[in-house]
Amino acid sequence: MTTNTSHTCESCTLAACRFKNEAKYPKYCLTANADQDLVDETITIYKENKELGDIARISASIEGEFYGRYTRVEETIEFIKRMGYKKIGIATCVGLLGESRILSRILAAHGIESYVVGCKTGAVDKTEIGVPNELKLNKGCGHESLCNPILQAKILEKEQTDFNIVMGLCIGHDTLFLKYSAVPTTVLVVKDRVLGHNPVQALYMANTIYSKFKKELNIK
Repeated sequence: MTTNTSHTCESCTLAACRFKNEAKYPKYCLTANADQDLVDETITIYKENKELGDIARISASIEGEFYGRYTRVEETIEFIKRMGYKKIGIATCVGLLGESRILSRILAAHGIESYVVGCKTGAVDKTEIGVPNELKLNKGCGHESLCNPILQAKILEKEQTDFNIVMGLCIGHDTLFLKYSAVPTTVLVVKDRVLGHNPVQALYMANTIYSKFKKELNIK
């Protein structure tokens, strides 16, 4: 690939790749300068790996049929049904057990089995993995269980789930769960305690006087 490393898709305001409008590709365009062998390799994966191909095709179909009409929860249910998944793992933050309980009930109403595992399962103190007492929420005043996403993934693997859903795991903890999940996984809720689990709001407000990123964006 011979792209200008000072420009990526971040610099593009046209997104001409959406409709293959080659006349509008900027000189640094990753599509215009793409390694065709690499593009072909990805298409081959979709064609030759049934599961990955089904995920790609069904995702595209759901987008086309329900764009702007279905909520993420509805899209997730439709995806589960079309993929033929029977047992769903839900890796949840214990702070979102209420939301996970509602999700589990909704899935059950659609004939979909689920298995919920909270992040504090195992009740291992944070100091066991080297977190100092002064960095615990309780500052060392007694036991404080660590979030154990690897254990969540291992339990769901043992339960033989077909598909897993992440519900509000902390940054980093979600990373570990995604790395250790034995089956395809989606994220339904991204944790943001400040913004009501709506982290994109920080970006929507980034250019306003309320922004916490004034210094980075040179906002007066």
